[in-house]
Amino acid sequence: MHPDWLLPDWNAPGAGAVMTTRRGGFSSPPFDSMNLRAGLGDDDQAVARNKALLERVIGVTPVYLNQVHGARVVRLVAADGQPNAPVHEADAAVTTEHGIACTSQVADCLPVLFAAPGGVGAAHAGWRGLAAGVVERTLAALCDAARCEPAEVQAWLGACIGPRRFEVGVDVLRAFGAPTDGRDSLRFRPASEGKWLANLPQLARDRLQRAGLRAITGGNWCSYEEGSRFFSYRRDRVTGRMVAAVWRHDGG
Repeated sequence: MHPDWLLPDWNAPGAGAVMTTRRGGFSSPPFDSMNLRAGLGDDDQAVARNKALLERVIGVTPVYLNQVHGARVVRLVAADGQPNAPVHEADAAVTTEHGIACTSQVADCLPVLFAAPGGVGAAHAGWRGLAAGVVERTLAALCDAARCEPAEVQAWLGACIGPRRFEVGVDVLRAFGAPTDGRDSLRFRPASEGKWLANLPQLARDRLQRAGLRAITGGNWCSYEEGSRFFSYRRDRVTGRMVAAVWRHDGG
């Protein structure tokens, strides 16, 4: 595993998890070097080599989704890890199976990984998906699949655009029911005329806590500011994608 990749700081004996950075792969600039998404202008063979590297490192098959900034959650089974399996259009996945990993592809949006006794999950949480309830729905789907309670689940927030860089309009404040007068400085701070700086990790923590989850870690990196380490669509426009992945350990 590349030493620059992120590992959740949680106590989840039955789960393995990692988030890649832009380092350690085979792609050339501006996709250098660990781009894990095809169709962005990168060389397809380089992307395939990067995906094969990730699979080899984690020892299970990552299952990728067609992410659409929504709140749909799918439950993955072993067949989803087979070659040429249909790609689900969704922004989150859960599984109780071994041998496959739930994933979230990001380049500023927030990846949220979940670990429960007997199951794992991953959510792709941009502001639209977050406002639509993607993390609550992922938690509920995981609890249903693993037959556990929210208090038994742990969540880890990966790297995303940080609160000093995520400039948004009034539509985002309204989506979260936030005041526009600057009274909610923890989540939204006034920036320029008609613009605010949003704290995406805090918005996710709020929703997870209200849903009954207590163990939440991570969310301390800014993909925009750390240009040598993370891809950022807002910063570069033409850029690669990182992957946060979570899977069940054998026997866990």
